[in-house]
Parts: sequence; structure tokens; C-alpha cells
Amino acid sequence: MIHELRVYRCVPGRLPALLKRFDTITLGIWKKHGIRQAGFWTTIVGESSQDLFYLLEWDSMAEREQKWTAFQSDPEWIEKRAGTEKDGAIVANVTNAFLQPTSFSSVK
Repeated sequence: MIHELRVYRCVPGRLPALLKRFDTITLGIWKKHGIRQAGFWTTIVGESSQDLFYLLEWDSMAEREQKWTAFQSDPEWIEKRAGTEKDGAIVANVTNAFLQPTSFSSVK
């Protein structure tokens, strides 16, 4: 199992719009494409309260490439994402990292 850590830094004041988009749009489209999430977090104390952290679960990098590409090119996603950004950008930048569990990790 591989986990992908994604961090979205929002445009100031736009985190609520990002959370709503995930809750009402993105997760449903992910389900259609078989994308599995392992959790979502916002920051209580830390560098920025405008960040959203989440983990995705993948069986392999090949699975990730196939499913993420299908999601990104899904016409429903493209249309609905554009609709959520009619008042301006939500996300300032995105970073991601692919994580492999150690032999002693409780998450495999």
C-alpha cells in the first residue's frame, strides 16, 4: 500500500469553499473512479490555518496514475470544479508526497 499525502494551501478566506467542494462534489467523483481516501485534516495550530491535508490510498503507482488521470479528465469534475471557482481561485498551491510505510508502522 502506498499513501499519497496532498496539502492544499488555500487563497486566504477560501478554505470553507474547498471543504464544501470536497464534501459535495469531489468525494462523489472519486467514488466513481475508485479513489480511496484515508482521511482529511485541517490545522488547529501550525504554520497556516488555510491548509487542507489529506491522504489517498493506492495499491501501486500504476493504480494511482490510471485513476488520478481518469479523475482529472472527467468532464463532470472539470465542469463542477470550474463552477466552484467562478468567484476566483480557491487553492493557491498544492504539494504532494508518496509515502511508503516502515516495517514498524501501524498503517500498512
